[in-house]
Amino acid sequence: MRALTLHLKVLIFILVTLGIAITAYQIFILGIPVTEDETDDLWNIDAKVEFQANAREPVKLQMYVPPLNQEFVSLNESFISNNYGVSINRADGNRRVTWSARRVNGNQTLYYRLVLTRRYSGEQTKATGPIFRDSIPVEGAEKIAAEALLSPIRQHSADVETFISEAIKRVNNANDDNVKLLLGGDSSTPNKARVIELLLSIAHVPMERVHTVRLLADMAQSPELWLRSFNGDKWLYFNPETGEQGLPKDRLIWWTGDDPLLTLEGGRNAQVTFTLNSSEMNAIRLAKLTDENTDADFLEYSLYGLPLQTQQTYQIMIMIPIGVLVILILRNLGGLQTLGTFTPVLIALAFRETQIGFGIILFTIITALGLSLRSYLEHLKLQMLPRLSVVLTFVVVLIAVISLFSHKLGLERGLSVSLFPMVILTMTIERLSITWEERGGGHAFKVAVGTLIAAALAFMLMNIPELTYFIFTFPAVLLIMVGFMLAMGRYRGYRLTELFRFKAFLKD
Repeated sequence: MRALTLHLKVLIFILVTLGIAITAYQIFILGIPVTEDETDDLWNIDAKVEFQANAREPVKLQMYVPPLNQEFVSLNESFISNNYGVSINRADGNRRVTWSARRVNGNQTLYYRLVLTRRYSGEQTKATGPIFRDSIPVEGAEKIAAEALLSPIRQHSADVETFISEAIKRVNNANDDNVKLLLGGDSSTPNKARVIELLLSIAHVPMERVHTVRLLADMAQSPELWLRSFNGDKWLYFNPETGEQGLPKDRLIWWTGDDPLLTLEGGRNAQVTFTLNSSEMNAIRLAKLTDENTDADFLEYSLYGLPLQTQQTYQIMIMIPIGVLVILILRNLGGLQTLGTFTPVLIALAFRETQIGFGIILFTIITALGLSLRSYLEHLKLQMLPRLSVVLTFVVVLIAVISLFSHKLGLERGLSVSLFPMVILTMTIERLSITWEERGGGHAFKVAVGTLIAAALAFMLMNIPELTYFIFTFPAVLLIMVGFMLAMGRYRGYRLTELFRFKAFLKD
């Protein structure tokens, strides 16, 4: 007996632990939303390209577009143009779209549109990059100025990270004569980046320009320049104006390198206008879209991978254990007497069609009339099988009559009575009649009322939309329920109703 108890405890522990672990993995690692109403941000980015085409010249326009790495998931990408050929090339971690046309005239407008989200971004691939670079040739006064700046930078830094931050701060010191010499009167951000790169190259520290777009709705903007360097393990990002480290979460890397955003052949006056707006989408629908548009597989082996019609069936089936759990608690802890365990659950499923109020009335009428018929057949001394056959036929006829009269009276809800499990009703009538004979009418009435109460409670719990969504999305929760059911199987204590029965002994 002790070995059996230990075995049961171990089994319960394994089931509960496994259920919690799988559910926690879905929620915290895969990011599956806990509630159906949860929403996530979608970003819609439009890059509008305008230029003037030269007459009688072929046009070739190239523009960098985001590399679509693991930080964001692209849901849709489109290139909108009229009579242009479109191709995409990849090089040095960048993507570049090429629009080309043989003959166009006048003002031209092209669009690049991107819809993306961050929620279901996958694991980041291991970063790679150069950790050494040759010095940029510099001579004369510029060399002396650069060496003068590098001396305090080396003294106030301990590693590559602090060295770069200190270099950026020094270059942004407008009162330093060495900085003024190297900038040559141009204090623009690209020119500061050039001087920072010069200083870092002398120290053999590699640096790369990163051009970003800020995810901020309803704000006109141009690509923002950041700097980055590889420390042998990861990329370190720096703001060239402040030395601030770390790329903010609201920045989308558009391209890297020294090349301009646009290059145009056969035209002039090219310019790009960025327009951003955000919207919200139901999180689980977003998960489905992400599965369809990327290599993500967090829903591939879930119930959402089934056909829609099958999903609707399983949304009903997967709630049956909830109804069974309700009956188990009511019977084992509450002491409520019902017609078995599964009959109330099946009646609760029937209530889905008739709704609870109308369903209880119909159940009561059909059961009462069926019991009357069964009592009459008992006097005829029939065997059980013929008797059940007659009762089943009577139930079918009774259901048809009720449906017909409901339709004539305009009570369309009565038509759903045909969806009642007729066999269940027949067996319910048979079992109630046997209980009546063996233990009396009072006990049979108590069991019938208990069955209806249990079915009503099971129906109300099984039809909570939030609970249905949670169980369907995280079916591993059923393992936790099985563990609880196993624990209840060893319960030998008093029921709630028994406390009332023995209340008199407690007074004594």
